[in-house]
Amino acid sequence: MDRDLYQRTAKNLARARSGRLSIAAALAFLVTIGPAFGQAILEGERFHPVAAKQGMVATSHTLATEVALQVLRDGGNAVDAAVTAGFALAVTQPRSGNIGGGGFMLISRGDGSEPEAIDYREKAPAGATEAMFQDESGNVVRDRSRFTHLAAGVPGTVAGLALALERHGSISLKQALAPAIKLAREGFIVPQRFTEGLEQARERLERWPASLSTFYKEDGSAWQPGERFHQPELADTLQRIADNGVNGFYEGETAELIADEMARHGGLITLEDLKDYRPEVRTPVHGTYRGYDIFSMSPPSSGGTHIVQILNILEGFPMADFGHNSADAIHHMAEAMKLAYADRSEYLGDTDYVGVPLEGLTSKGYAEELRKTIDAEKARPASEINPGQPAAYESPETTHFSVVDKWGNAVSNTYTINFSYGSGITVKGAGFLLNNEMDDFSAKPGVPNAYGLIGGAANKVEPGKRMLSSMSPTIVKKDGKNILVTGSPGGSRIITTTLQVILNVIDHGMNIQTAVSAPRMHHQWLPDEIRIEQGISPDTIALLEERGHTVVRNSAMGAIQSIMVDEDGTLYGGADPRRSTSSAMGF
Repeated sequence: MDRDLYQRTAKNLARARSGRLSIAAALAFLVTIGPAFGQAILEGERFHPVAAKQGMVATSHTLATEVALQVLRDGGNAVDAAVTAGFALAVTQPRSGNIGGGGFMLISRGDGSEPEAIDYREKAPAGATEAMFQDESGNVVRDRSRFTHLAAGVPGTVAGLALALERHGSISLKQALAPAIKLAREGFIVPQRFTEGLEQARERLERWPASLSTFYKEDGSAWQPGERFHQPELADTLQRIADNGVNGFYEGETAELIADEMARHGGLITLEDLKDYRPEVRTPVHGTYRGYDIFSMSPPSSGGTHIVQILNILEGFPMADFGHNSADAIHHMAEAMKLAYADRSEYLGDTDYVGVPLEGLTSKGYAEELRKTIDAEKARPASEINPGQPAAYESPETTHFSVVDKWGNAVSNTYTINFSYGSGITVKGAGFLLNNEMDDFSAKPGVPNAYGLIGGAANKVEPGKRMLSSMSPTIVKKDGKNILVTGSPGGSRIITTTLQVILNVIDHGMNIQTAVSAPRMHHQWLPDEIRIEQGISPDTIALLEERGHTVVRNSAMGAIQSIMVDEDGTLYGGADPRRSTSSAMGF
C-alpha cells in the first residue's frame, strides 16, 4: 500500500477512535480501498457516544434532556433548548437544578464569532458584612454560612436564563417555562436517585417544615421509585415568571415570599436586594492549547482562569507520550494543579470589586516560570508552595448541561445551589430551595470553606459582591469552529474534572464518551493529597507514593455532560455515568 493511502487510513482510524468520525464511515473507507490494505482489524471501544446530525443535548436528567431536545426538533436554537433545560432541571432535580441559586452560561455561535459569557452568579445581600460568619472572638462559625438563612445569596438563575433568551433566543420565556410548569403541575415519575437523595438529606431538610412538606409525603416518608411526585407551589412560582417575566420572581408575590422567609429567620435578603439584582454579560477567559482555542468562564468564577493556567503549564510536557493516567501524567497534572490552586487562594474574586491579574495568570510566560518549579521525579510539598507573582506578566452540587444545534451554536451552562439541596431551606409557599452560596466567600482569610478551598481578602464578604466559584462551563474551538462543549459539577473538583476531559480529547485522542467516563484525579494544593477515583492501577499509586505523593481514593468526582462536534458536523454526546439520571440525546 502506498504511503499516502496508509496515512489516510491511519488518520481515519484515529478520527474514528476519537469520536470525530463514525465507525461506519471508517469501515466504508476501508471497503473502498479493499485489497490495498489487506485484512483490516479495528480496535473495539468500550464507551460509545450518542451520535446525531441536527442537534444534541446532554444533561444530568433524562426528562430535562427530552424537553430540551424537543425544542431543537421544533426549530429552536441551542439557547432556547438550554434555557428550557435549566428550568426543567429546577423541577426534576431539586438537589442541584434551581431557581433559587445561580450560575454561568457560555454561548458560542456557529458563525465563528467570539463567545459570550452570562454571569448570573448570586450576590451578597446589601446587609452582608465581612465578619458575618465569625463569632465575637473572630472565629468562624462553620454552619452559619451553610445551613441558616444567612447562607443564601440573592438568586440569579431566573434573571440569567431570561437574559440569555432575550439576547440569543428565538422563543419566549413563557414557551421555555412551559415544560417545567407541566412537570411541576402534573408531576414526574421518581427515579431511584431522587429517593436516595431525599433519604441522604433528610436530617437537613426535615428541620424546616416547608422543606418537609414540599419534598416528603404527608407521613414524612420519602417518595419511592416509580411514584409520581407533584410540586404545585413550584408550578405556581414558575407560572408567575411565565406571566410576568423576571418581575414575576424579583418583584411581587414570589419576592414577598422570599423576603418574608428571611424576616422570620434572621436572613438578610430584602425586597430591594431582589429588585436590584442584575446578571452581567462578560468576556470569557481565553487561552490556547496545542493549537486549540479554549474559552471558559471568567471571574467571579476561578474555573476558566485556572483551566487555562494548568493547560499552559502542561503544554510544555509530553502528556500524550506519558499515557493516560500513567504515574508520569498524574504526577505532572498534580504538580500543575497545586500551583494553580495556590494562586486561586490569593488572587481570585469578583472583578467588580477587586483587581484580578487575569492576563498574568493565563499567560504563557507565567506558565513557563511555574513549569520550571516542577520536578519530574519528586512531589513538591504544598507547604513549600506559595502564590506566585502573575502581575509581573500583566500587559484580573451543581449541575451542568451542554447543547449544540443544527446551526453549530453551542451552549455550556453550569448552575448550582452549592451543596446538594443547598441550605436545605425551602421558601414557604414558593416551593423552591435557597442556595447556601455565601459559604463560597472567605468567611475569614486563610480558613477553608466546605470544599477545603483556602480564600483570601480578594474573596471576602462585601455587600452586593458575587462570591468566588469554581464552575467552569467551557467551549473548545478549532479554526473558529466549536468542537467541544463541556463542564461539570463537583465543587473544587469542577476545574480538574473539566481539565481532564479536555486533555483526554486533545492529548489522548478519546471519543467523548470515553473521555467523560475515564477515571479522574484531583489535587487542590491543600489538603496536600492526590484524590483519585476507582480505576487507577495500584502499581501507578505505588509509583506516585515513591515520588512523595499522598494518594487517597474517594468517591466519584463530577458529572460532566459533554458534546463533541466532528469535522463533518456530526454531533457526539457523552453523558456522565457518575449520575444515574444523566443522558445525552440527539436527532
